[in-house]
Amino acid sequence: MGYLIGKVAKRTGISVSAIRFYEDKGLVKSERNSGGQRIFKASDIRRISFIIIAQKLGFSLAEIAEQLNHLPEHRTPTKKDWEKISRNFRQDIDARIIGLTRLRDKLDGCIGCGCLSLKVCAIYNSEDDAGKTGPGPRYLLNP
Repeated sequence: MGYLIGKVAKRTGISVSAIRFYEDKGLVKSERNSGGQRIFKASDIRRISFIIIAQKLGFSLAEIAEQLNHLPEHRTPTKKDWEKISRNFRQDIDARIIGLTRLRDKLDGCIGCGCLSLKVCAIYNSEDDAGKTGPGPRYLLNP
């Protein structure tokens, strides 16, 4: 049984044009019914949901496509198939969590940018000591 593109759009909460875009990028694949309408498998709803979440987490379409390439095309992915993707993403997600936590905790203080324009920089980053370890926000990049 398949789903027309409008039903997939309604179920996933994204536009028909976004689904067509994902299809053009090879992230999902449709078949055509006798009337030429796009028909998607139920598993495509899960693929699209994965794409939506992964994009919200900041993953690029290229990174998402790389993971989706590990899913079988000839059958509906199993729980084990999705667990493999989860393991592949886990390390990157954990690193992003650490980075976001560090950003949240240091954003209102010194991030080691070397600006020396705030009165507190003389306390936290005197003479731009953070800059000696490299460019960018050193206290966020190298805690």
